[in-house]
Amino acid sequence: MKKAVKYLVIAIFVLIAAFVYYYVTIPAFNIHSVGTWWFIIGAVVIVTVLTTARKMFQDNRNGIEKIIQRKGVEFSVTISTKICIGILAVLLVILAIGALLSSPIVNAKKYQQLMSVEDRDFTADISEVDYNTIPILDKDSAALLGNRKMGSMVDMVSQFEVSGDYSQINVNNKPVRVTPLTYASPIKWLTNQSSGIPAYIKIDMATQDTECVKLEQGIKYSKGEYLNRNIYRHLRFHYPTYIFTEQIFFEIDEEGTPFWICPVKKFNIGLFGGVTIGNVVICNAVTGECTDYKIDEVPQWVDKVYQAELLMELYDYNGTLKHGFFNSVLGQKDCLQTTNGYNYIALDDDVWVYSGVTSVSGDQSNVGFVLMNQRTMETRFYKIEGATEESAMSSAEGQVQNLGYQATFPLLLNISGEPTYFMALKDDAGLVKMYGMVNIQKYQWVATGNTIKECEKAYSKLLKNNGITSTLEKESKKISGKIKNFIPVNVEGITHIYFALEGQDKVFDVDLTNTDLLDIIKYGQGEKIEILYLDDDYPAKVIEIK
Repeated sequence: MKKAVKYLVIAIFVLIAAFVYYYVTIPAFNIHSVGTWWFIIGAVVIVTVLTTARKMFQDNRNGIEKIIQRKGVEFSVTISTKICIGILAVLLVILAIGALLSSPIVNAKKYQQLMSVEDRDFTADISEVDYNTIPILDKDSAALLGNRKMGSMVDMVSQFEVSGDYSQINVNNKPVRVTPLTYASPIKWLTNQSSGIPAYIKIDMATQDTECVKLEQGIKYSKGEYLNRNIYRHLRFHYPTYIFTEQIFFEIDEEGTPFWICPVKKFNIGLFGGVTIGNVVICNAVTGECTDYKIDEVPQWVDKVYQAELLMELYDYNGTLKHGFFNSVLGQKDCLQTTNGYNYIALDDDVWVYSGVTSVSGDQSNVGFVLMNQRTMETRFYKIEGATEESAMSSAEGQVQNLGYQATFPLLLNISGEPTYFMALKDDAGLVKMYGMVNIQKYQWVATGNTIKECEKAYSKLLKNNGITSTLEKESKKISGKIKNFIPVNVEGITHIYFALEGQDKVFDVDLTNTDLLDIIKYGQGEKIEILYLDDDYPAKVIEIK
């Protein structure tokens, strides 16, 4: 009877320890999860220690004090202890062999084929830049704006702070960064968790407009929760076998409803290797309602499924393992890899990860660049030789070296058919002070400006001086004549000037947001003017005043 009670006590202790470990670490019940294996190993270790300790005290009935006083404690190893040690050894061997058989060392070809890469044409895929949609802020600059906005919210700043998510997404075809608020401390969580987190921050990446979006119902499921409403624990209790990625993404849909986008890992090689994404769980951050989608069924409004680092890792496998694992380490023939950084591009209403592609030898030139879709994993390679991003950043910084500004990791733009690096130049406080443009293929062509318009104007002039004409100019028509009349018109808050020329039926449109066209105000009725215009629309759009 006493023996049964002892075993019952041991079982209860093990169950309590296992529950606490599971509640804190929340491993998946899945043979592909390393956490699951360590959970089982930990349980076996606890059982081994308890059974051994019980036997030790049984063999040494003189009590704990006498045991401590002895130079050595003698006890016999029970069969149950031997069994536990044997199970422990088998589990560790399986874990080691599984890791080896899942590695690129023995599966180089499979790893190389995880991602399909398509060669594409740059000018066909990347349209000429629209300066109203350039995401000019990086994550650090967005965080400064978010914290500044939070500081002005006197009704919330004492209870909440801004989370560090700042996911870059497209909302209604505009690049924005969004991040939820979070509780300022455990005490603030205790006093506010019944109503949840009341708002999230949204930052327009083109205009830098920052908005604190207040919600009718608070966010109840987030990373800032401590108990069952913690988003990771909430997901685990709903999907105990799913292995979620380390990073889940905060997004909003087109109506502004907050969601958590939670990718589920798919292991394609062995026990632990060849990770891609198989499913995506979308969790409503307010209600906690979860919907599970196959990767090819994810809604169009979702932008971030594949983490940027995962996409770059998959591309590196594709580029370095063409001739096997040992070639990637020793000979390195035909081995290509992504450069040391990435940025995001909005294309086809999706967010694409951009990175340069260079040889593994670490030279200062790119052989091209790659775009990787964060929703579908579609990957496009563009063969354009030129400077690495770091070289371009150094070139831009060299133009303003007297000011000591630091360049952000560049964006990729199409300007007049030329692949161009665009970057912000920030001071020591992290504030954007200037902008720079560097031609990828001829990185000695550098232009800077205090505004995007100034920078673009200087860069366009640089291209013209080197014989490169924009696509718009190639498609434009030239005309001259005397101005017949002027009609200023306000269109959606933007001033346009419509005018006609004597003897002509066409009406021409000058958009005054284009600073290069402000010379139109110097002209009057009856004066002669020469312009370039596009004949596709009515009224005809003026692109240059000669």
